[in-house]
Formats: sequence, C-alpha cells, structure tokens
Amino acid sequence: MAIDVDTNERTAAPAAALSFDNISMVFPDGTHALEDVSFSCVPGTFTTVVGPSGCGKSTLLKIASGLLEESAGSVQVERDRVGYVFQDATLLPWRNVLRNVELLAELNGVSKAERKEKAMTAIETVGLAGFEGHHPKRLSGGMKMRVSLARALVRDPSVFLFDEPFGALDEITRERLNDEVQQLFADKAFAGLFITHSISEAVYMSTQVLVMSARPGRIIDRFDIPFAYPRTPDLRFTPEFAKLSGDISRSLRGGHS
Repeated sequence: MAIDVDTNERTAAPAAALSFDNISMVFPDGTHALEDVSFSCVPGTFTTVVGPSGCGKSTLLKIASGLLEESAGSVQVERDRVGYVFQDATLLPWRNVLRNVELLAELNGVSKAERKEKAMTAIETVGLAGFEGHHPKRLSGGMKMRVSLARALVRDPSVFLFDEPFGALDEITRERLNDEVQQLFADKAFAGLFITHSISEAVYMSTQVLVMSARPGRIIDRFDIPFAYPRTPDLRFTPEFAKLSGDISRSLRGGHS
C-alpha cells in the first residue's frame, strides 16, 4: 500500500501548490513506472525524492509539468507557473545567454521589452550579469545550469521542478549550485520538487525527503529534515547530518528508518 505523504498537515498551512493523488503510470510498451503515488508540496517547502534508477522519479516531474499524462489518478498544479530544470541544461547553441533565458517568455507571447526585462533580472539573480552576450559553447557546465535556472525563473514559478540538474557536475561546482538554489528558495518561497541520486544532496537541500521503491515506484518512507536555513557546507560533517543520511540510505536498501 502506498504511503500518503502530505506536507500540508499543519493547521492553517498554505494550500498545496502541487498535489499528486494516487498517481499510476503505465507506458504503452507495458512498463509499469509508478503505482499509487500521493503527496503534496506547499509553498516554502523543498521536497526531494530519492530512489533506485528506473523507479519513476523523473516520470513524476514530467507528469507534474504536463509532458506526460498519468494513467490513473490526478495532479493539481498551476502549470503556467511551473519552472523545470532538466538533467541537461538544454540550451540552444545558436542563442546567446540572454536569448536562451528569454525563450519561454518569447514562446508564451510576452512582448520583447517585457521578456528582456524579466530575463535580465533572472540573469542577475543567478550571478551571470555580464555574460548576456555569451553563447553556450563559451560557458562552463555550472554556468550552463545557471542559464537553465534563469530561464525557468522568468516564469516566476510557484512550483520549481529539478530533475537531477547537478549530477554531471564536479563536486565543488555541485555544492556551490546547491547553495545558490537554496538562496533562490529562501528568496522566492516556491514549492520545490527535486530529484537526485545523492543522499547527501537530498538531506542538505530539503525540508523533507521521500524514498521511492523499485519500479513500479511507490513512496515507501518520508524523512522530515530539521536543519534551519540557511545551511552551510559544514553541516555535511555533523553527526546529525550523518545519522539522517544513514537512515535514508538504510531505507533505500529496504531497511527501516
């Protein structure tokens, strides 16, 4: 039986920005990716999902964004306020940074002046001011991911989806971007849904961590993360952090928290 994980349990808590209700997904080739998944994310919470490869983590994000339609169940989300950062930065090589960041606003028919203003604000927010005219081939991996973040920010998202965006980066760049996303989260108070294979990253970033089973993916455990924001890199070396990471690791291996 699936565990119903709901971040909207406290009295007078804000309404969920994203809610999955008994979601199942079976692909046309018969692959059963998800089974009876239910949980909600409210503004000001950062939820990370961990689980074995192929358990349907990324499928959840695609359903939330509307890229896939669930086989059963329902999703509640304001899709025109969803930001999505993919595993790859997915930048258009013939567009410079400014034009890449403007892309979604352009596709949505936003006027040239307004989309430039929004894009410039987003570029400054992610620390790329001065690089507006650079093309992707001139950017490092970390800078490309910042462009991807800026492009999503232009939509002023109430829900921010992150599909393991830092997995291909070196450890130092990855940790730096973890801190930058945390700052965005503190500033914008969006509802974050983050996918990663790194337990350490999950604990460091999140207000809660959900553990999924092997395919078909189900939510089998939940861990509330007690550490206050802002978090500093030294947190990773504390006994409390190590214990919580170990508990999540045991859950992933089929143990109990």
